[in-house]
Amino acid sequence: MSFVQVIEFDTEREQDVQQLMDEWRESTAGEATATHTTLARDHGRTGHYVAIVQFPSYEEAMRNSRLPETDALSRRMQDLCDGPPRFLDLDVIRDEDL
Repeated sequence: MSFVQVIEFDTEREQDVQQLMDEWRESTAGEATATHTTLARDHGRTGHYVAIVQFPSYEEAMRNSRLPETDALSRRMQDLCDGPPRFLDLDVIRDEDL
């Protein structure tokens, strides 16, 4: 069963977050188990963002979270955020292209 992690956060440093995501992607090439990421800015709430990260399974997500680069990303991300990020860990029960 595929797995999705949703990370909701507030920041005034969007460009720094984007750069951090780029650095993580480059540093984990060939090791990361994430299959797709989406970063979205809330249209009606300035400074509010949602990152959606997709994995083949919960187990692969946990393997990804144990990477040293992911741990470093998490610590640096907290420094960029206005308050702690909020996480949703979701088992995908339906997924279809429309």
